[in-house]
Amino acid sequence: MCAYAPQNDDRQRVRDASDIVAVVGEHLSLKAKGREYVGLCPFHDDRNPSMCVVPTKQIFHCFVCGAGGDVFSFIQKYHSMDFREALEFLAERANIELTKFNPSSAPGDQPYSGVGRREIINANEFAAGYFQAILKHPEHGAIARGLIERRGISPEMVERFGIGASADRWDGLSMMIDNKKLDRNAFAAAGLLKQRDTGGEYDALRNRLIFPIHDQIGRVIAFGGRKINEEDEPKYLNSPETAVFNKSTTLFGIHHAARAIKQRRTAVIVEGYTDVIACHQAGVEHVVGTLGTALTSGHATILRRLCDTVVLLFDGDEAGQRAADRAIEVLFRETIDIKIAALAGYTDAKDPDELLKREGGAAIFEQAIHGAEDLLKWRFDRLRRSLADAGPARMTQAIEDELTRLNDLGIANLSPIRRRLVVRQIANAAGIEEAVVINALRAGRRAPRRESLDEREHTDLESGWKPGARELLLGCLLCDDQLWLSMSGEERDLISAGAFRSGMSRRVAQATLDAIEDGAGSGLHAVLGVLSETDARDGMETSPRATALYQIVSRETEGNDERLHRMFRECVNAAALLELKRGHPDENEMSDAARLRAFIEQQRKVRDRFGKGGKATLHGE
Repeated sequence: MCAYAPQNDDRQRVRDASDIVAVVGEHLSLKAKGREYVGLCPFHDDRNPSMCVVPTKQIFHCFVCGAGGDVFSFIQKYHSMDFREALEFLAERANIELTKFNPSSAPGDQPYSGVGRREIINANEFAAGYFQAILKHPEHGAIARGLIERRGISPEMVERFGIGASADRWDGLSMMIDNKKLDRNAFAAAGLLKQRDTGGEYDALRNRLIFPIHDQIGRVIAFGGRKINEEDEPKYLNSPETAVFNKSTTLFGIHHAARAIKQRRTAVIVEGYTDVIACHQAGVEHVVGTLGTALTSGHATILRRLCDTVVLLFDGDEAGQRAADRAIEVLFRETIDIKIAALAGYTDAKDPDELLKREGGAAIFEQAIHGAEDLLKWRFDRLRRSLADAGPARMTQAIEDELTRLNDLGIANLSPIRRRLVVRQIANAAGIEEAVVINALRAGRRAPRRESLDEREHTDLESGWKPGARELLLGCLLCDDQLWLSMSGEERDLISAGAFRSGMSRRVAQATLDAIEDGAGSGLHAVLGVLSETDARDGMETSPRATALYQIVSRETEGNDERLHRMFRECVNAAALLELKRGHPDENEMSDAARLRAFIEQQRKVRDRFGKGGKATLHGE
């Protein structure tokens, strides 16, 4: 779309052509209620419809979180756009051409000196066109076209998903950028150019089949590259995370699948780019893919706006089992049903791509999806199979341990109605009475010969450990893995492993950072997964410390998002003060006046660096 000046007549024309009920209804499900429409608010964890859309006033309002405004406000907030991007989006939707203008002379529209979101998206869009041109090139794209043909990807799907290829050279895109006299900084910020150790830059994606990754409205925000030469490594290479791309909140194919997901009220998640494309090619369009991560709360937040149920279709290997396990935490955090499906039992095909190339494959695929099991039932069935030869004592112990694990993952934080429904699911899956489940969860029972989490937490406190600001900050991240995304680089440095005095807390911090780097997020279940491996390797038992921090913050905030976010900000500010104090002279050698001046200066520095999100009322590590 052309550049424009956001003039009042443009705004009015676009507003008049953008009925708010239609626009909001394209993003989430609305139901008529009298003269208004209601739906689940997408801007907080809404369990009962609290967003109201008023067609007579062309506004929306949430009675819980207070979000509201006109159609521009909704698009800005929903898609994290500035006003200019929202106006472009709605104008394109309404097929309205905006007023052209000269950027250098536009009043109040000064050139942006840094690289912003729009510049990165523009760089990605240019690169996508370049990669598509390479794929069509008689010489440079020949091998890639052969690979596409062997994989059975139709020309229609190549066009629909914008598949391209990168040349077998290190400077193909780089030279094109220079030829067009484009800003190299934007391409570097997008992760398309990398710095050489000897100086200069080179193409990040070389000799690869390129899959553009789009956001929900179809903008190219990143790329995935599959190797063409089988000797190259790694097999798949994704763009790094940028200002517009975060893999824990991005689903491959979402912009093509959203309509079908909304119609069927179900989303199917598969593992790879080609699996998604094969499904769409076979006419099964309510399918998306994660980008090398397990299902996250960020993914669930996007999907629950469109559907009620998510079906995870995974390989039956160990990685697939771990992905399903991690989904438990998402099940308890988000108001969405999660089911597990596997192709084994229906076919010997190893993945959807292979199955859907066979005659009748689409029908078998649909059978597997319809046969998906509830996540909790699947989990307990798997437990039962593993204990097929166990006696009553071992079976009881295993079920008690499983209930404790589920309790640790946040059943207590569910709304009363949802908690009761989950308890009923657990009782049916485990084959025991609901009252037994309720009592076990309430008591947080473990096996009699094992020390309880509460006892371990108490022992920690008696031995001199008390959670300080940094540790409580960790606890906040364990409770909500979206908080990490809101932290600046300086704030993230506050929880580097080296910042903790306690060895146990250092291990929890490192496990949290490792889980985030792996794309699993900072939630408790993901961190416990990392700790289970490192503790087994090192002969340690650190999981109780992570669980204790999670429980302390959960009790303090009572499952309320606003309280959690307020506590998180207070912890950030308090930890920042402690960081400043580390380089401060011994307070005992300072006068009262000097201490006061130092404290005021520290407060000023914290406000300058981290904002005014809360008072530094927490102390300790």
